[in-house]
Amino acid sequence: MGGTGERIKLFKIVCHRVPQDLSSPSGTPDPALSSQCACATPWLPGNRPAAIPAGGEALTWPSSCLREWLKDLCEKNKWSHKNSPIIWRELLDRGGEGLLLGGYNEFLEYAQLYHGVTSSMTTELMKIIAQENLETHIEKELEEEARKDLINPLQVWITSASVPACYNLIPILTSGEVFGMHTEISLNLFDNKEAEENLRSVVAETQDLVAPLLQSISICTRVEDAFRQAHVVIILDDSTDQEVYTLEGCIRSRLPLCRLYGYLIEKNAHNSVRVIVGGKTFVNLKTVLLMRYAPNLAHNIVAVALGVEGQAKAVLARKLRTTPSCIKNVIIWGNISGNNYIDLRKAKVYRYESAIWGPPNYSRPVLSLIFDSEWVNRQYVATLRKLTATGKQFRPILAAHSIATTLKYWYHGSPPGEIVSLGVLSEGQFGIPEGIVFSMPVKFENGTWVVLTDLTDIEISEQIMTRMTSDLIQEKLIALGDLVSFQPYQSETDLAKGYEKTTLPTTYNNQENQRVSDAVDFLDPIPQTISEKPHSQELINDSGDKTVEERQIN
Repeated sequence: MGGTGERIKLFKIVCHRVPQDLSSPSGTPDPALSSQCACATPWLPGNRPAAIPAGGEALTWPSSCLREWLKDLCEKNKWSHKNSPIIWRELLDRGGEGLLLGGYNEFLEYAQLYHGVTSSMTTELMKIIAQENLETHIEKELEEEARKDLINPLQVWITSASVPACYNLIPILTSGEVFGMHTEISLNLFDNKEAEENLRSVVAETQDLVAPLLQSISICTRVEDAFRQAHVVIILDDSTDQEVYTLEGCIRSRLPLCRLYGYLIEKNAHNSVRVIVGGKTFVNLKTVLLMRYAPNLAHNIVAVALGVEGQAKAVLARKLRTTPSCIKNVIIWGNISGNNYIDLRKAKVYRYESAIWGPPNYSRPVLSLIFDSEWVNRQYVATLRKLTATGKQFRPILAAHSIATTLKYWYHGSPPGEIVSLGVLSEGQFGIPEGIVFSMPVKFENGTWVVLTDLTDIEISEQIMTRMTSDLIQEKLIALGDLVSFQPYQSETDLAKGYEKTTLPTTYNNQENQRVSDAVDFLDPIPQTISEKPHSQELINDSGDKTVEERQIN
C-alpha cells in the first residue's frame, strides 16, 4: 500500500453520510450535516488537499434508504459502525473485503499517515458540496420521471364516453395544453356495451387527429377492467334509462354506479390518481359518494364548478360590454348543479374601457361598475337560475372546457392571485358542515388544491348557508338509506308567509332536475346569487325583509 499513484488507484475510499447520529466518533460536527443524501466518490491521488477530492462520479441516494443500507453493509462486512459518516477502503481491481476506516476524522488520519495528504477543506465547504450532491440527486430523479413519462404515458380514463362532452374534450386533452407539451397520454374510453359502436367512431376520428402526444386510445366495456393503472379519471354524466317518479328515487339511483366506480378506482387505479366529476345533475352528491367508496383517495376527488363560474362571468361581461376572460374571482358556493350562491364581492374586471384606465394588472370591483341594482337583483339572478335548472351549465363545449381547465390548474397551478371555485369535501371551513362536498374558493399549486380560508369579508348569512347545506345533507342521507323523504328547507319568514310549494315532474328528465323548493318570484324557487352593492343593501322582492346579501341563485 505504497504512496505511488499506480498502486493507490487500486483503492477506493467511499464516504457515506448516515442520517443517524449528527457527529463523528470524536464528537466533531459532521461536515455533511446539511445533506439529505449520501455521497460516494473515488479517492484519487493528486495535489488536491481534500478528504474526498474531485475527480470521480458522485453517487447519491435519498436519506430514507440509508439506514437499511447501513445495516446491510455492516452485517455483510461484520462491521460495527453507527455514526455518520462511514468510510471504508476497497481493493477495486484485486477483490477482497472492504476495510472499515471509521468516520471522518479517522479518514483524515489515514490519509495523512499513509499518503501524506492533509485536507484543508472547511466544514462550510463540505456542506456546500453536500448540498450540490442533493441538488444533483433531485435533478436526476426529475430526469428519470420525465423519461418514464415518455415510456409510460399518462393513463386517462373517461366514463360515459359516448356523451357529447367527451367528443369535445378529447381534442383538448391530446393538444398538450392540459398535461404539458412533453407528456404523452393514453386515452381509455369507458362505457356500456350498447355504446361500443359509437365509441369505435370516436376512436377512429381521434386517430385521424394524428396528435403527437396521443400514444394510444382504447375502448373498455368490461367493468372489471375499468380504471386499470389510471392516473386521471374523468366522470361525465351518468345517463340512465331507469324511469323514476320521485326526487328520492333520482337521488338513490346515483348510489349503485358511484359505489361501483369508487370500488374499482381504489382497486385498479394508480395510488395517486386524480378524479374529476362533472355532469348535469347531482354533481356534489356523486362526488361525495365516490369519496365514501374510495376513502383512501378522497382528497384527490373533486367536482367541477368552472362551468357555473364561466356562465356567471359571461352574463356579467355582456352587461359590462367586456369579455368574460377579463372578469376574475367570481365565487361559486354550495351545490354546483343545485342550490348555489354566486358571490360577486371579490369579483374584479380587468382592461375595462372607462374614464379610468390603467395598466394590464389594474382592476376594478365588478359591483362598483353595475349601477342597475334591479338588473343585478332580478334579471341576473333569473338568467343564471334558468341555466342551472336546465343543466345548461354542462353543455358539451362548456363542460369539456371546464374539465380541461380544472385539470390544467391541477397539474400546473392556477393563475397567481386568482380565485377558483371547486367542489371539495368540507372540513368545517367557513362554517360549512363537515362531510359534504361543497363548492368553495380554492387555489391550485404544487400539484394540489388549497382552500382559501384566509379570504376576508366573505361571510355568508346563516339562513343562506342553511338553505344550501340542508339540501346536500339530505341528498347524502337519502342516497345512503338513512333518510326516507326530502324536506325542502323553509326559513321562518317563508313559513310565516305560507308560500305554496312546487311539485316534482311525474317522471325524471335527465336534462332538467327540478327541485322541490320555495316559490318566490321565479318559476322554480332555489337560492339565488349574492350580489351585494358596494354602498347599500337594497331590499328586494315583495317580502321587504331580505337584503341583497340574502339573494341567492341556482
